[in-house]
Amino acid sequence: MVTEITGAMFKDMVTNAAAEIDNHAQEINELNVFPVPDGDTGLNMSLTMGAAEKALAAMTPGTLGHAADVTAGALLRGARGNSGVILSLLFRGFAKKVKDADTADAAMFADALTAGVESAYKAVMKPTEGTILTVSRLAAGAAVEAAKEETDIEVILETAIREGNIALADTINQNPVLKKAGVIDAGAKGYLYIMNGMLRTLRGEVTERKSQFPEQSGKADFSQFTDEDIKFAYCTEFIVERRYKRDTNKLRDYLDVRGDSIVVVEDDDIIKVHVHTNEPGVILTEALTYGQLLSIKIDNIRQQHSETLFGSSDTPQTAAAEHYEPDEMKEYGTVVVCAGAGIEEVFRDLGADKTIAGGQTMNPSTEEILEKINATPSDIVFVLPNNKNIIWAAQQCEQLTDKRVIVVPTKSIPQGVSAMIAIDDASGVEDIASCMAEAAGRVRTAQITLAARDSVYDGHDIKEGEYLALVEDTLTACGPDIAVIVDVVAAVLSGFTPEFITIFTGEGVTEEAASAVMNSIAAASPGAEITVIHGGQPVYHYIISAE
Repeated sequence: MVTEITGAMFKDMVTNAAAEIDNHAQEINELNVFPVPDGDTGLNMSLTMGAAEKALAAMTPGTLGHAADVTAGALLRGARGNSGVILSLLFRGFAKKVKDADTADAAMFADALTAGVESAYKAVMKPTEGTILTVSRLAAGAAVEAAKEETDIEVILETAIREGNIALADTINQNPVLKKAGVIDAGAKGYLYIMNGMLRTLRGEVTERKSQFPEQSGKADFSQFTDEDIKFAYCTEFIVERRYKRDTNKLRDYLDVRGDSIVVVEDDDIIKVHVHTNEPGVILTEALTYGQLLSIKIDNIRQQHSETLFGSSDTPQTAAAEHYEPDEMKEYGTVVVCAGAGIEEVFRDLGADKTIAGGQTMNPSTEEILEKINATPSDIVFVLPNNKNIIWAAQQCEQLTDKRVIVVPTKSIPQGVSAMIAIDDASGVEDIASCMAEAAGRVRTAQITLAARDSVYDGHDIKEGEYLALVEDTLTACGPDIAVIVDVVAAVLSGFTPEFITIFTGEGVTEEAASAVMNSIAAASPGAEITVIHGGQPVYHYIISAE
């Protein structure tokens, strides 16, 4: 019988939950509505929970409130995709409810689950039933009812999961998209695996996982290792003048996942930091969000190690940076998420300051997007997610930096390109944001890929390995002959009477194949100006824009 949850117990619950979702990630991926190779929900939830697991592994929680707060913070920064963001919101609401609590009894635990659901619902502008929101709400409601008479938290959690599974089975009937595909909601299924992992902890069970995240590195005795064994190459020391009211614990957490031998000393005026890292520039950029850098010293540990072992009189032992200056500050900057060397080059040619490798199959975390925002030489940063499953993770950055972050909700690479071009036609931040969004809205996007598995959706009998065509995220055609698929796409795009058509070819597409696609598109839209760019993107053979 478990009558209270402590901080240490909550840490174990999150660790077990991370292992549980990790073990079932692929199963959850396969519940995706479209059978495209996107590795979405299961992977995103697994990586998101893994961020909390790492954060908790590096600390000894005191109170439940402390453990829940560390968990919520790590999940927010590590959130990937919409499912990861919702997961972080559920834990954030939970953390706020128990923030002042040493422990939680059954009633408080159930109330905290409800607070998590309320946090998630408030953040979603148009909540859709038949999703993780529905399942978490009904599960929390059952927990609250059970807690009126029951003091055993194990029973409370069992009741919540039981009700959640009933709700999960009904998601196929509540959500028309799921009903067409004949599947239950993937995010909701993942949430229940997480809850089950937490329940196993209360039962004294440990979930064995297929893989583990790397352990945090300790301080090395360099004399016993070769250069290759030195994991963090730069000893970085700096002093920051305290200018902004930011929690120094967040800086410690930031450093903890990027190095070792961390020392952070602070008073009312300055923060002094020592860290061994491979990313001194990234860390110094983050430090600038706390205030002005007063002094910096960077030593190359590998170089010092070699000189200690072999001796050198010609090369100085310390490569010191007396001053660190970011790129020249601009009125505004841009951060773009994209995949493929050719596509990245297009965005850089259009003036993008920073790019993040991401898109289908690889949704970047909030933390990864935040790093690029903070490294952008401007206090105003426009972010182009270029994928509907990255928009929400990008929006979480708005509360994590002192910069003004404006997320333009682009859902595809073509929308992102049009948004970047529109910048030159605007002046002033609000006008730029409006013009970018308007330009993105004028673009029609078609994508051609291969089916990852057999499926039946909206009247289409889909076979693994066949070609799929999506126009504006609507399944338009499928079959074994790509020429037929391209003809269908060409006909649909011609209906928009486009003036400009751009074809981004994916990795492995030959010039001959690209030429055939261009000819088909040109035949259907003879009045359009057509451009072919080798994008080199994964997953999609062709991404085609029409405007």
